[in-house]
Amino acid sequence: MHRLLAALTVTLFALPPVAAGAAGAAWVPGPSVQGVFDLGGPRSDGSIVTAWSGGLALLNSGAGTSTFAPGYKAEANAAEAYLAVSPGLHVARAGCDFQLDETYILRLHAPIGITRVDKTGSKVTPFANVPVQGLNGITFDTTGTFGHRLLVTAPVSGKTQIAAIDCNGGVEFLTRTAPVMEGGLAVAPATFGSFGGALIAPDEVSGKIYAVAPDGTSTLVVSSGLPAGGDIGVESVAFVPAGFTRGGYLYYSDRATPGNPHPGTDHVLRLSSSDLVGAGVQEGDLLAATEGGASMIGVRCDPSCRVFTVVGTPTTAHGEGHLVFATTQVASPSPPLRLPPSQPTAANNAANTAIRILAVIAVISVAAWLLLSRRRS
Repeated sequence: MHRLLAALTVTLFALPPVAAGAAGAAWVPGPSVQGVFDLGGPRSDGSIVTAWSGGLALLNSGAGTSTFAPGYKAEANAAEAYLAVSPGLHVARAGCDFQLDETYILRLHAPIGITRVDKTGSKVTPFANVPVQGLNGITFDTTGTFGHRLLVTAPVSGKTQIAAIDCNGGVEFLTRTAPVMEGGLAVAPATFGSFGGALIAPDEVSGKIYAVAPDGTSTLVVSSGLPAGGDIGVESVAFVPAGFTRGGYLYYSDRATPGNPHPGTDHVLRLSSSDLVGAGVQEGDLLAATEGGASMIGVRCDPSCRVFTVVGTPTTAHGEGHLVFATTQVASPSPPLRLPPSQPTAANNAANTAIRILAVIAVISVAAWLLLSRRRS
């Protein structure tokens, strides 16, 4: 009996790991959108504002895309006018509110600044002028450390200027000497270690991710470890919202870019919450995706920061703009892209160990019952 028990235990722990296929995160293509380069939202009705080569559209729940804001015209020469959708914020210092579901878009032609689109898409109006040479990033401060204002970044002579804009269009520069950064920005929740409440921004050239405090000081969060360089490195960061792990999707633009090593497909890519959880992602984690290949890492700071792989192998995707989370399905299911499976994660390893432990307990229980039955007989 003892020999049998020992043999069974050794055999169980010698079994190969449980396959990580169910947990390996892999992007799935949603609707095809010509020249898609940014996403914003979701809005209160669950739709996602989509910036494409012809202007704006709405990505609707289960119904593909629909026309939005026909009065808005896309920037010339395929310029990337990133956008942010208002979650409805009160700015106490200005005594006003950003109205729920309004869209704010970088205006990259003179006068450089921000354009506002009302929630119905019927009104497109200038919102604020920003005295810079160009803009390359935008996000709302949903945490409140920047006074619930709209934050924008502007490149200048190898540095970055960061401005905060209130709901009256008032502009305040927080710093003019931040490190190089651009793309999909986000403000960290209070739970993100020592960087809680900071503006988090990527630098695709170096692969580094920075935190900018309300006083304008910058600190390195992590070096992503992902491929770096122009049109290659980290393009977008976002934080997993509360409740997302109970069901939802993460979206990312895959812009067709002919002649590029990562030519893209002009689709909105998607990852399910179950796939992200299987890859070890938790609510409050920072996710960071590359432009070249749409590979992605997670960053957890509690309080020290560690990096883990979410989508491990670059593909031909050409990621652009913001990562956007929705707690309900927005795009209808499509066949998966042919991406290689990601590597087993810490969550997989923990699951494998737990399964083996439970199996051993079951074997011991059966053996004990057999031994007891033999003695009674």
